[in-house]
Amino acid sequence: MPLEPKRADFPRIRSALAFYKVCAIITGVFLLLLCAEMLLKYTPIAVELQLGGRQGFLAFVPAGTVTAMNLSTGILIVHGWFYVVYLFSCFQLWTRMRWPLARFVVLALGGVIPFLSFVLERRTRREIDTYLARREAESVTPTVEASH
Repeated sequence: MPLEPKRADFPRIRSALAFYKVCAIITGVFLLLLCAEMLLKYTPIAVELQLGGRQGFLAFVPAGTVTAMNLSTGILIVHGWFYVVYLFSCFQLWTRMRWPLARFVVLALGGVIPFLSFVLERRTRREIDTYLARREAESVTPTVEASH
């Protein structure tokens, strides 16, 4: 029989779920930006995004010719660091829900497979909300009056 979360942990589970939701969305958005950046840089288009150069506030320039802030590199760095935060949020949720290790691995993959973080966030949120509602309903015992 798998371990189940304790009733006293439900508030912590809800806060971990809220943190996970935010992290999953931010990580998913930056992963999509990263994929777009890779397509722009490593296909025949071969451009990078530059911020604040001679071409204007925001401009695509040929790869390797960035003279101002390289926004393409910024996207890589932000996604990388936020993926670490996302992994922490997955770990929090995984430990509080007492799930098997395979579930943590699947959640972690959400940060490296495009669109998966959005799918997993929605599915995980529904599953946990349903689980908590069911457990809370079970803990409320109906009172039965004694018949005379």
